[in-house]
Amino acid sequence: MVGINFELPSPVMMPGHLPVMLAEVLELLAPEPGACVLDATFGGGGHTRALLDSAPGVSVVALDRDPAARDRAASLAGSRGQQFTLIDTDFGRLDQVETGPLDGALFDLGVSSFQLDETERGFSFRHDAPADMRMDPRCGVSAAEWLETATEAMLVQAVREYGEESSWRRVVRALVAARGTGRLARTASLAEVVTEAIPAAQRRQSRIHPATRTFQGIRIAVNDEIGAIGRALPVAFERLRPGGVLAVISFHSLEDRPVKHFFRRMCGQPLGAHDSTPQDLRAKFAEPLTRKPRTASRAELDTNPRSRSAKLRALRKL
Repeated sequence: MVGINFELPSPVMMPGHLPVMLAEVLELLAPEPGACVLDATFGGGGHTRALLDSAPGVSVVALDRDPAARDRAASLAGSRGQQFTLIDTDFGRLDQVETGPLDGALFDLGVSSFQLDETERGFSFRHDAPADMRMDPRCGVSAAEWLETATEAMLVQAVREYGEESSWRRVVRALVAARGTGRLARTASLAEVVTEAIPAAQRRQSRIHPATRTFQGIRIAVNDEIGAIGRALPVAFERLRPGGVLAVISFHSLEDRPVKHFFRRMCGQPLGAHDSTPQDLRAKFAEPLTRKPRTASRAELDTNPRSRSAKLRALRKL
């Protein structure tokens, strides 16, 4: 195995972005000279840059649905030539992308710090903006339009399942009642609708803003984030060469759950407490590199608060 020599990306080079668990990602993927790696979530390019620098001749195929990613990738595209390719697409459409055989694949799930920090993208209620929340504003419908037209079952799924909001009934009723009033069109008024629906006692006891969970659920629904994970992981695994590594960073239980189940299935492990399939009948296609998900070091937590909830899982294809 070739030793890894890298430097953490400078905040000056990549303002607003620090790649999460970079040292751990490089340790697990450990690209050898000439390896081809998929970075399914380019973001600010921190992981991609470090992978390119990790060994001679490493190439990276990166995906990102955010049209702003092309500008962030311009310096890499200009300096790395054929070693770096950025494809303008959602990783949920990985089956439609030609990557060739892969020695490694990385997924850094969730919304990027760039998207959160761009007020006009409407991901956050910290500043008033149109309630958009699309990772690719060229596709689909905005959160505002989705809220106006979604069925009640879709709203329940977003608020209860994706947002994990305990007062989901109240919130769903409030969202339906606010239709046609204009209050769902902007982040500030949308946050007010949700906050007013949360019981006062719950608001006082919570350490987070009352609209946080519902905003998360709406964002996940608008971008089909959970569905994309379920579609992409089998494709990425299929394209790995024997010995190739698949690594996934998730930031909450909704993302981690399908990753955990997919990994256990590939490694021939029980899918849950009620899975009584005999071991000799389980198909094993991979070995786990992380028995339990790895988390960020104390040093990283001090410099990059976003890493606080990160969980990293990895497996090696047999």
